Amino acid sequence: MKSFTVRIATWQEDSHELRAIRETVFILEQHVPIELEWDGLDVDCLHVLAASSAGESIGTARLLPDGHIGRMAVLKEWRGRGVGSALLQLLLAETRKCQVRQAVLNAQTSAAGFYAKFGFQTVGEEFMDAGIPHVKMVLPLQEN
Repeated sequence: MKSFTVRIATWQEDSHELRAIRETVFILEQHVPIELEWDGLDVDCLHVLAASSAGESIGTARLLPDGHIGRMAVLKEWRGRGVGSALLQLLLAETRKCQVRQAVLNAQTSAAGFYAKFGFQTVGEEFMDAGIPHVKMVLPLQEN
């Protein structure tokens, strides 16, 4: 039984919770520079938010208007419990509604296997972003 829920969120209404999760995971845990994390794009994105059954915000991710998925973050104590999968499934459902041909994301290399389980394929070479190795991954959504 799931002990969490996921829902669509907005930056305007949920920024406090979204920021708290990303600050914990990216800035404090992974040492991403604060100026790289806050890129000014959040207001134009669709966000998803996971919350525990107790109401604690535990995970988030965002979708840019062009089909780029990013800023997937789950608090450490909730990893491996299906939160990331639930967030990604909701984002992919929303991405399909946008009529884009493919979902695109830059995965931390250590997480590439997670995204591959959803059908994402690596394209190109590994690259560094915020001092962390990444790979670009794509998932076709529509036929030509």
